Amino acid sequence: MEYDALLLLSFGGPERPEDVLPFLENVTRGRGVPPERLAEVAEHYLHFGGVSPINALNRDIIAAAEAEFARGGIDLPVYFGNRNWHPMVEDTVARMRDDGVRAALVFPTSAWGGYSGCRQYDEDIVRARAAAGERAPELVKLRQYFDHPLLIEAFADAIRTALERIPAERRERARLVFTAHSIPVSADAAAGPPGDGGHLYSRQVADAARLCAAATGFGDFDVVWQSRSGPPQVPWLEPDIVDHLEALSGKGIDAVVVCPVGFVSDHLEVIWDLDNEAREKAAALGMAFARAGTPGADPRFARLIAELVREHLADAAPRRLGEVPGYGCTVDGAPCAVGCCEPSRRRAS
Repeated sequence: MEYDALLLLSFGGPERPEDVLPFLENVTRGRGVPPERLAEVAEHYLHFGGVSPINALNRDIIAAAEAEFARGGIDLPVYFGNRNWHPMVEDTVARMRDDGVRAALVFPTSAWGGYSGCRQYDEDIVRARAAAGERAPELVKLRQYFDHPLLIEAFADAIRTALERIPAERRERARLVFTAHSIPVSADAAAGPPGDGGHLYSRQVADAARLCAAATGFGDFDVVWQSRSGPPQVPWLEPDIVDHLEALSGKGIDAVVVCPVGFVSDHLEVIWDLDNEAREKAAALGMAFARAGTPGADPRFARLIAELVREHLADAAPRRLGEVPGYGCTVDGAPCAVGCCEPSRRRAS
């Protein structure tokens, strides 16, 4: 197949204070999140002027990808669409249709499997193509890239840089802690194609953490979670990073390097949950704290995008380091396998 564009598909975020609550209502629609939790999360955004950094970060990624494409002879314009806030993916795909795009590759800003990390992006594609009508471009979502060598290298260098910010006298005993976005336990159990054993998301996170730790010489590490947003009666992946810091302190650990391995960019959940809440908790515990950067601003990330694109343009061999399965592209939003990563509420119906 010949392709004539790339669509960067992301989560979205508000860029004005008055957009914060409508954005959060889009994010949580149908999930039963109580209004008081929405108000609490809204305060996180308003703390930063009501502006999420995610759109600006994604525009930076697009600019870097365009420059990398120009250097590498990839002749594809790059479009930008979001699930939850402007530019909405429906509007972007309609513009692609009007620009004459017939077939495009889609790069999701999630490296992972599971419903939220993978299948929901497929649903975005289906919804956007339906809105664009009969002349909607064919859309092929690129594969999961959680264990791509360039991603692991970028995280490993970020961990090394963070370790240097730990006081020298504590550096050798610093604990390496990886974080990723928590999801409901039931959603993790359903993550993956039927017959794969489930728990694909948490298995991939653990595998990426293992690869990053090995690349930086850490023989031991922890994987914990952050950014829980669901109803309190629903079990989510644990422990939470803040609770984990308290547990580490109780074991006499006085220095931590935290790597947000589950995130591509320093968007608001990373800044609030780690740079504010976790850092403040560590300070209260007398614990030295350093947070590794995310790879989105690293030049290797644009190279990663180009490599994934070349897998389709030039039949380049996929590069992977992990031991946990990573699944391939989807066409027009069709999942990799029937029943793959379906939400548990659908499997029960």
